Amino acid sequence: MWDNRLTEILCNLCIKEIVKGNRPSTHFTKEGWLKIMTNFENETDKTYSKRQFKNRWDALKKERKA
Repeated sequence: MWDNRLTEILCNLCIKEIVKGNRPSTHFTKEGWLKIMTNFENETDKTYSKRQFKNRWDALKKERKA
């Protein structure tokens, strides 16, 4: 489950990877996803798959558009 705290952590990590250039177009690079996953686990002690992160990221983009 994604609560507000976990969502905020994910968004902050994604922003850091965008600034670092790990999202050169519309998708994160493999390195970008790996860093997001590793840093998220370090901050939260929760392990999610790349698919779970991508699904949440895509859901957040849809919410933003609505």
